[in-house]
Amino acid sequence: MQIVCLDLEGVLIPEVWIEFSKATRIPELARTTRDEPDYDKLMRARIAILEKHRLGLPEIQAVIAQMRPLEGAKEFLDALRLEHQVVILSDTYYEFAAPLMAQLGRPTLFCHKLVCDGTGRVTDYKLRMKDQKRAAVTKFRELNFQTIAAGDSYNDVSMLAAANAGILFCPPENVVKEFPQYPVTRDYAALGAEIERASRAISK
Repeated sequence: MQIVCLDLEGVLIPEVWIEFSKATRIPELARTTRDEPDYDKLMRARIAILEKHRLGLPEIQAVIAQMRPLEGAKEFLDALRLEHQVVILSDTYYEFAAPLMAQLGRPTLFCHKLVCDGTGRVTDYKLRMKDQKRAAVTKFRELNFQTIAAGDSYNDVSMLAAANAGILFCPPENVVKEFPQYPVTRDYAALGAEIERASRAISK
């Protein structure tokens, strides 16, 4: 019995904060977990920038409403779900992800929640749990599932390490260099092929 665990942003959808950075022309908001391994530091900086520019959840959701999954992502996910159980493990927020998950066929998603005031100002964030990607994979394995995990950023590495097989998908070169133990894929055909190779290998 196997479960494939995928990151969301950078794997199936564009990076929300990068798209919002482009829309608002605030370059500091383009910084993501591909650049910063400390998630709390990253989020505190984002919240401070939003406060400085008087931006909140409504403005972010307006940008998200115009976003679409990455080209080929829906077809890749549909094909993958025919052969495997799939769970999306992400450090995004339910307030961000809902419209994009609908476009992807509503796969199972584990992520976090934002804390906003009555005007939509983002005041804090609530992790579902710390290091939830690794924790989920670990629990799946305790339930006797073999796991294959794929992601692109620093915050995915603990998930890859906890899985029976870990795969990098379109990672930045800094992540590739720091974690050479993981195979690197650059498109959905290669990712699908690597998942099938890993599936066969861990089934032996």
